[in-house]
Order: sequence, then structure tokens, then C-alpha cells
Amino acid sequence: MEDKKEKKISTKTKIFIIVGILLFIVFGILWARFISTRGIIVKEIKVDNTTLPEEYDGLKIVQFTDVHYGSTIHKKEMEHIVETINKQNADIVVFTGDLVERGVTLNEDEVNSLTELLNKIDAKVEKYVVKGNHDFDSTYFDDIIPKTNFILLNNSYDYFYKDSNTPIVMVGLDDYWKGKPDYKSAFSFKEDFEEMPYTILLLHEPDQIDYIEDNKFDLAMAGHSHLGQVRLPFIGALYTPYGARKYTDSHYIVNGSNLYIDGGLGTSTLKLRFFNKPSISLYRFYTK
Repeated sequence: MEDKKEKKISTKTKIFIIVGILLFIVFGILWARFISTRGIIVKEIKVDNTTLPEEYDGLKIVQFTDVHYGSTIHKKEMEHIVETINKQNADIVVFTGDLVERGVTLNEDEVNSLTELLNKIDAKVEKYVVKGNHDFDSTYFDDIIPKTNFILLNNSYDYFYKDSNTPIVMVGLDDYWKGKPDYKSAFSFKEDFEEMPYTILLLHEPDQIDYIEDNKFDLAMAGHSHLGQVRLPFIGALYTPYGARKYTDSHYIVNGSNLYIDGGLGTSTLKLRFFNKPSISLYRFYTK
């Protein structure tokens, strides 16, 4: 009789545990889908460099990446992204690829709206963009970006100045996965300088950095990985895509240079984020 009672209690306990686990899983999925994909975190990054002229002290660069418009980002969310970027009062704004989610179809009004919103992003000096792998899956990137005031850096570079005659070089690479990176062309500015100027590198997939070889840079900004989209405490990213298998966290020192990877804004494939809110990066320069 007593054994039957113990067995009965044991069965109830098991049911209670199973139900608890199922509820926890359901709650976690709902949280990852509807809560963690909302809002934007501004991650501020301090960039110390005493070799730059003091006029660059306080320079602010905002990086945003992996919008994947049509996933968890639509017009309302994009308006919030633009508003958040503009609040940073940046000198330079950079977008490191993946504008529209693969397989998403936009109508003419949506294309025009997205174009208009990108043009509303403010930068005191300049705005730059590089292509991501999803930007090869449709014509939206190629249709929209030329109608904006972003400068496309595709295996090319540009000089920008802020209250100084000394330039900073912004280098942008074609997508590592689906594009045709040309490192010689991208870094061809080296021939014009006796000493290498301060150089910022924009690339979509962070693992591409291992192919730069002897082309020097001071600071690199990448996206693509979403930092795993789903992360667990003490473990980190559960999965990262091709092109982000080696560099899966937010910061690395690669051959003495800083590589920063932003977690991005939208979602790809699964409309989930866990312990990984949408974000933009604010780089603040200190030269003194």
C-alpha cells in the first residue's frame, strides 16, 4: 500500500517536471520571438588612438548591420532604427550589409519607404555601405542604395576628414560569400602614402579578415553573424553561419588590430533572438 502511494507521488512529480519544462520552453520561444526581437541597444565602444590628430578627438561613428527588412523589421521598426541612429549625432554612419531578408517580396511603396528612411539617416561627414550575402539574393540592394546618399564601397576606399587636413581612410570589401573580394584594389591607396594612414575596414563576414594578409588596417567593423542570434549564458552563440565560424563574439584583436562585430538588427531564417537584443554600435574616438 505504501509502495503504491510512493509510486503515485513519483508519477505526479514526473508529470509536474515535464509540464514545467514544456512551459519553460514555450515561454522561452515566445520571449525570443516577441520580446527579444524588439527594441535597440546602443553599444558604445571606446577607440583610443594617440597617433591621430587631436581634431579627431570625439569622432563618432555609428555602425548598423543586418537589417533583413521583412523579417522582424518592417516600416515601424525601421523608423525606430533611424531615430535611434540620429540620436547619436554621428559624424560617420556605416551599414555593413544585408538590407532585405532572403525570400521577402517588397511592393513599390515598401521599396520607396525603405529608400526614404535610409535617406533620413543623418551623418555630419559621410555615410558608407558594403554588401552582405543576402544583398545578392534579390535586386533590392542594387535598386535602393544608388537612390540614397550612402557611398557604396565595393573593393574600394574613400578619404574622409573632420576639422583636419589628415585623412582617415574608409575601406570596403565585397561580400566574402557571394561577392568577389579584391584586396589589392581595396587597399590600392597605400601607393599614395609613405606612412600608412589610419584605416577603417568595413566587411560583412568577419572570417574574411584572415584573408587580408599584409594589408594593414587599424579598426575593422563586421556583421553577418548576429552574434549567433540565440546565445546562452557561459556558452555564447549556439550557431553562427558560414563566414562567421571563427569570430563568433563581439571583439577580437587580429594581428594587432581591433575587429568589432555588431549583433545586427533583424533576424534571418528563424525570427528569434535570445540573450541577444537588436543593437547598433557607437564608436567614440579618443586621441588625447
